[in-house]
Amino acid sequence: MSSFETLVKDRRSAMKFIPNVDISERELNEMFSLTKFAPSAFNLQHTHYIVVKDPEIKNKLYGAANKQYKVLSSSAVILVLGNTNAYQDVGPIHEGLLNLGVMSKQEYDMTVDSVLSFYGERGESFKRDEAIRSASLSAMLFMLIAKDRGWDTCPMIGFDPVAVGQILNIPDTHVPAMMITIGHEDTSTQRPRGYRKPVGEFVSYNGF
Repeated sequence: MSSFETLVKDRRSAMKFIPNVDISERELNEMFSLTKFAPSAFNLQHTHYIVVKDPEIKNKLYGAANKQYKVLSSSAVILVLGNTNAYQDVGPIHEGLLNLGVMSKQEYDMTVDSVLSFYGERGESFKRDEAIRSASLSAMLFMLIAKDRGWDTCPMIGFDPVAVGQILNIPDTHVPAMMITIGHEDTSTQRPRGYRKPVGEFVSYNGF
């Protein structure tokens, strides 16, 4: 079994963590420096992370997350946000390729115009879906990177997004895709992994 296969099988959603385990900003930033390679449509990089280590703020998030113990016991709580206006950054994001000569001015202008039109024509629900889609891809990569470095995580949707937005001053342009708690799992009461469908139940070829 490859080391990656082992990593995938070993990663699970931690239900509770060993309290008072510190995770440094340096280590988090090292993980995020790899997370940035997650795919996103047109390389728009919709994802923004808010890392909360401050006990007072974390306690507020604990309340907004239905008082789930894993929030309180985690080393950090991470909000994964998707920027619904990420498409507006298409120009600056592609300027590097233009300046390096990888893209001609004509290619650059066509790319900027087509992306702005693509998102503009599809409306707000599409922008929101895209923000959550890209943020979710990024979040999955982050959780695998964290596991590779010995950290356990749990992706969460059980929180009040309005309350969390107020606590963390999240702008209206950014939609919470999920919350991730991270730390060292307390495995004393860990249950066996839940049922996973066999491939034949969730994969079809050439049609549904």
